[in-house]
Amino acid sequence: MRAPDFLQSTQVSYDAIAEAYAAEHPDGLAGRPLERALLTTFVELVRAAGTAGRPPVADIGSGPGHVTARLHEAGLPVFGVDASPRMVALARRAHPELRFHVGSMTALDLPEETLGGIVALYSIIHVPDDHLPSVFAGFRRVLLPGAPVLLGFQSGDEDGHQRLTERYGQEISLDYYWRTPDTVARHLEEAGLDVYAQVLRAPQGEEKMPRAFLLARGAAPAPPAFSGRAVAAR
Repeated sequence: MRAPDFLQSTQVSYDAIAEAYAAEHPDGLAGRPLERALLTTFVELVRAAGTAGRPPVADIGSGPGHVTARLHEAGLPVFGVDASPRMVALARRAHPELRFHVGSMTALDLPEETLGGIVALYSIIHVPDDHLPSVFAGFRRVLLPGAPVLLGFQSGDEDGHQRLTERYGQEISLDYYWRTPDTVARHLEEAGLDVYAQVLRAPQGEEKMPRAFLLARGAAPAPPAFSGRAVAAR
């Protein structure tokens, strides 16, 4: 099946800027204490859900592998997925002890209920609105019941879109979508993921937009239906 146009342009664009991006962000979480704290919370939620040490968690949109490495250091079995082969090559070189795969959040090549959690920091920002429901439905499909999801994305007072055509001196075609937390929460809930925490922080440094973070979890399975006959009390 042919990949969506937006996915192809995202892959080509990140392949073009991978080295420059990784050089500018040798540790993508340096100077971001809130993001680090939320990752710590995510680790605790994985453990509380009883999935730690069993199925792995996935860092989707893993880039050079910063977040994947931090989750590994926290003791979680984890692997990274990124649409850019060049980003995956850089991540493998920087973190040879970890697993990184070329893949897309639009078509996760995983069996049902095999992940103990998903982190997607600043990766849904390249997904158009009409593809977001299927992405979150895919998350729901591969997550174990109760397993947590941590999302991070640019936000604002309303949803919006911008296309970048140049970065680091390279010609690119990269779409950015910013959304309100309520918009993303609605899509998660419609996909069957229970949202239970939202965090919004102000822009810092050279950032121009607020950052939003949502914590959700795969819905617990429904209790078994009552099969029929009442049992008399004794």
